[in-house]
Amino acid sequence: MEDPMGFADDHLVPLVDSGLGNSAYLVDLGDGRALAVDASRDLRALREAAARRGLAVAYAADTHLHADFLSGAVQLAHDDGASILASAAGHRTFEHTPLADGDETDLGGLTLRALATPGHTDEHLSFVLLDGSRELGVFTGGSLIVGSAARTDLLGADRAEELARAQYRSLRRLAGLPDPTPVWPTHGAGSFCSAPPGAERTTTIAAQKRANALLTAPDEDTFVRRLLGSLGSYPAYFDRLPEANRRGPAVLGSAPALPALAPADLRGLLGRGGHVVDVRPVADFAAGHIPGAVSIPLRDQFATWLGWLLPDDAPLAVVAGPGQDLAEITWQALKIGYERLAGHLDGGMAAWTADGGAQEQIELITADGIAGRPVLDIRQRAEHTAAHIPGAVHIELGDLTTRSGDAPAGAVVACGHGERAMTAASLLRRDGHRGLAVLDGGPADWAEATGRPLKENA
Repeated sequence: MEDPMGFADDHLVPLVDSGLGNSAYLVDLGDGRALAVDASRDLRALREAAARRGLAVAYAADTHLHADFLSGAVQLAHDDGASILASAAGHRTFEHTPLADGDETDLGGLTLRALATPGHTDEHLSFVLLDGSRELGVFTGGSLIVGSAARTDLLGADRAEELARAQYRSLRRLAGLPDPTPVWPTHGAGSFCSAPPGAERTTTIAAQKRANALLTAPDEDTFVRRLLGSLGSYPAYFDRLPEANRRGPAVLGSAPALPALAPADLRGLLGRGGHVVDVRPVADFAAGHIPGAVSIPLRDQFATWLGWLLPDDAPLAVVAGPGQDLAEITWQALKIGYERLAGHLDGGMAAWTADGGAQEQIELITADGIAGRPVLDIRQRAEHTAAHIPGAVHIELGDLTTRSGDAPAGAVVACGHGERAMTAASLLRRDGHRGLAVLDGGPADWAEATGRPLKENA
C-alpha cells in the first residue's frame, strides 16, 4: 500500500488555472483510466496531461455546482464516455451518478467516498480517495482550502452566516481525517471563492490543523466572524453559473473559432447593441482604440474581468494585436459561459483606421506626473486598505459600471500595475468622462518616485 504523498507524486496531476485561482485534478488509476475532479470546460490542459500518460478519462467528479467556471464533466461524458459523479442534492438535469454522504464508487482498485461538506454551497461534497481502508487524499473543493475555507455568501448575504456555520461543521469533519492525509482543494490563491493569498495549493490535514486560522478558532462564533470578515466582493457572473452547471453546459462539437470581422461588420454589431473588447496591451490601447471599446488585456485574469464587467447576452467583438492567441480568448470566454462571440477585427486597429474608423486615446503617465491631480484607486478593498496613495478615492473596478458618476473628474486611475486601471478608464470614457489618465505602475511606484509614504490600514 502506497504512502499517500508517494501516491500524489506518481498518480496525481494538478491542473492549475492561475487566472481563476482554481485547481482541477487528473488521477491516474493505474490501468490506463483516469479520474478527473472539478475539471473546467476548458479541457486543453487536462487532455494534454491525459495524452502524455496514455489515459482515458473514465470518471468526472464535481465537488459542487461551481460559480466561477462551467464544469467540463458533461463534455468528458460526451467525448470520453466518462461517468459523472456529483451530489444528489445538486439536482442536476443531465445523466450522472447521484451521490449522498458516505456513498462509495469503485474506481477499479481504488475507492472514492463522498463526504457531505456543505458551507461553500448547500450540496457540496468532498471526495476521499481510498486504497482499501487507507486515505490517499481528500478532494475538498471549496470546503477546506489552504489557509482558510471558501466563501459562504454566494447564495446571498442573508444566508452567509447560516452557511458559515455549516462550513464550521464541515471543516471539523474533514479535520477528523488522519493527520498525514493530503488535502487537494479546488479553490486557491487568486480565486474570488476564497480569501487568503499564497503560493501553496495543496496541503495536509496536519498542516491545516496547525496553521489554518479557521481550524484554530476556539469556537464556532469565532470561526464565523473570521470567515465572514475575510470576504470581499466577487465577480457578477458568479450568480449565473451554478444554475448553468445544474442544467449542464452545452457540448462543444469542435475547437471553437473566432471569425474574422471587417470594420463594417463591427459597426453593425455596435449598432445592434454589441460590445467591443480590446485585449491588446495597455500601451497599445492608450495609443488608439475604437470609441466605446472596453480594455481587458489578454492575460490569466481575462475571464474574471470579462465576466464581471460585460453582459453574457450581447454579441462581443474582439480587437487583438499581432500575435495574440485568439484561441485563448475564446476558451477563457467559453469557460465562464460567454457564448456570443461574434469574432475579431480582421487586421486590427490598422484595418479600422484605414477604413476611416475614428479612434480615441487615453493618457498613460508615470508616477511622477500625478502631482495636483485626483487619484482614483480601483483595486479591491483589501488591496486599498493595505496601502494606497494618500487622498485617493476608492471605487472597486467591479463597481464602476454602476458608480462611474462617483469618479472624480480628470482623475489618474491607478491599480497595481496598470491593466485594471486601463479597464476602469475605458469604462469611464465610455460613460462620458474626459481628461482621464492611467498610472503606468502602482502605488509602490508613486512612493518610490515621490519619496513619500503610502497610507496604510485605512
